[in-house]
Amino acid sequence: MALPRFKRIVLKLSGEALMGDQGFGISPEMLKYVTEEVRSIFDLGIQVAIVVGGGNIFRGIAAGSYDMDRASADHMGMLATLINSLALQNSLEKNGMPTRVQSAIAMHQLAEPYIRRRAIRHLEKGRVVIFAAGTGNPYFTTDTAAVLRAQEIHAEVLLKATKVDGLYDSDPFKNKDAKLIVKTTYMEVLSKQLNVMDMTAISLAMDSHLPLVIFNLKTKGNIRNVVCDEDIGTRIN
Repeated sequence: MALPRFKRIVLKLSGEALMGDQGFGISPEMLKYVTEEVRSIFDLGIQVAIVVGGGNIFRGIAAGSYDMDRASADHMGMLATLINSLALQNSLEKNGMPTRVQSAIAMHQLAEPYIRRRAIRHLEKGRVVIFAAGTGNPYFTTDTAAVLRAQEIHAEVLLKATKVDGLYDSDPFKNKDAKLIVKTTYMEVLSKQLNVMDMTAISLAMDSHLPLVIFNLKTKGNIRNVVCDEDIGTRIN
């Protein structure tokens, strides 16, 4: 059996990942699937932190199209991430993984406040930590929040789960000839504006030399394969 390469990782999940084949909300089947995938690396002794988006419930950036104030819309999106985080926490704990949710905006009855040293201590004690509410600020995506938290807790890598096999040179859903990029650099992603994460997140990862791995969540076993250093998805460094 392959041994894990990393000791501490951050896993970035989109809200849409929890939606499954539904048009909205949280799919119980997909929640169970994600839980099993997290369990596969938790059992290896890897310290796991998770950042989850809220796009299956509300996307702040899309609300501008119907004339909603962006700051208000983004705060609504942060609340959506907390709903997803609590659902994921419940599922993980039912499967034997002690889990803590830390929120970037104060909701003491539902989650701990985000405190960096406490988060690290939870990880050291073998608890999964879910970071909710993004950075706590409007105009910043959960991708940026994932990179920021990875830097703060000294994660060795950020794994971004997607619905495709990695980073392509164009949209594979629109271009059947799109080519998978196996390895690339932060600067190439920025210069070519490859649409994998927002530019703020990529710039932040580049500043701290945080490795990124983009992979397909829906291929069973991929998370475990990535942390065991198999050639899965796209690596950006």
